[in-house]
Amino acid sequence: MSGPAIGLWLFEPRGFADILADVVPWLETFCEPVEAKASGDVDFWVRDASALGLQAFDPADVGVFFLSEDEEMPAEDEDYSAFSRPPVQGLIVGAGCSGSVNHVLLGHLTLALARRLDALVDFDGLLGGHRTAGEDTSDKAVLARARALASDLPGRLVEVSYDVGGGDRWLRHVGDVESLEAWLQHPDFHLIK
Repeated sequence: MSGPAIGLWLFEPRGFADILADVVPWLETFCEPVEAKASGDVDFWVRDASALGLQAFDPADVGVFFLSEDEEMPAEDEDYSAFSRPPVQGLIVGAGCSGSVNHVLLGHLTLALARRLDALVDFDGLLGGHRTAGEDTSDKAVLARARALASDLPGRLVEVSYDVGGGDRWLRHVGDVESLEAWLQHPDFHLIK
């Protein structure tokens, strides 16, 4: 079963190999093993969560994480008008399995990488916008819940619309490190899967 993934948006072009040359030695200080794949992606297993400011965890609860280049970034169907210029490159940071420990680790890994790379965070959906049984799950209700949550978080968190097919559009949140840091501390924190 796969877990959540988060995007990182870069506004200055860097070769993926250069990014890995910066990031892999850092990952190796608290992850083992760190494996480069033939595709260029990197798989890694977090062994020391204290490097991310977290308490120890049961390794049986944690799966593999990965870092890859988002080859569809920038996307032709996304509206970047909320930014002074569109992103020029994207990365994907993901967890190989779900579960709260993996969500928390992925969130903190992404926070550290966003700081290190001066990147914005693409949450790949609306924060707080998940549909829950028993609640009003219409798009209007989901959007209202997401907007209420977003207005309570500090930092910059913007809606980016994208094409979902058939001429319809939907939204995703993209935020700065301050908004991700606040979301990590929120009682309803979870990542979008």
